[in-house]
Amino acid sequence: MKKYFVYLMMAFAVTASASCTGDGYGSDGADGQPENPENPNPSDTLSGESNILVVYFSWSGNTRHVAEYIARQTGGTLFRIEPEKPYPSEYVPCTEVAKAEKEQNARPAIRDRVEDWDSYDTVFIGCPVWWWTAPMIINTFAESYDFAGKTVVPFCTYASTYRDETLARIVELTPDARHLKGFGAIDRNTDGITEWLEKIKLLK
Repeated sequence: MKKYFVYLMMAFAVTASASCTGDGYGSDGADGQPENPENPNPSDTLSGESNILVVYFSWSGNTRHVAEYIARQTGGTLFRIEPEKPYPSEYVPCTEVAKAEKEQNARPAIRDRVEDWDSYDTVFIGCPVWWWTAPMIINTFAESYDFAGKTVVPFCTYASTYRDETLARIVELTPDARHLKGFGAIDRNTDGITEWLEKIKLLK
């Protein structure tokens, strides 16, 4: 009975760790290989030249690290999603705020807007995995812009699970866009990103 209780507590600990994962939340990690989310407009490559924007939300810095790497590899312009009200800097309080936002279907306000939005035709959107999906501030961003005629490329940082669900959520939030194959990175690990960008023909 005691051994059963120990196993039960171990299983609970793993589940709790995965529930609010990603950028600083135990960053749910990737195997370095690109994954294709459930995509209503599937496409593997983008032909022709494009003006690229790399949008990201980052809490601890993991997603920021990955976004900066993508921007260097593509020649894209970086845009950081920053909430008007910063998230708590400590782990547990931040998880509590993130959980409350999810339960309330909240739309946290964003501090700045993208300049010259119409000049970009390819938009990378990246975030950590928080409570099994994209943070609610990604909803705010997606609902603030017109994605018609644009190509969206999702990416995320994660520790062990919910990569595909998070990539698929970004696709779901931008239904008017064309979508390319997404990528999940373990914590801030950039292994496989260059190969992924080459495969989708966005490597500069």
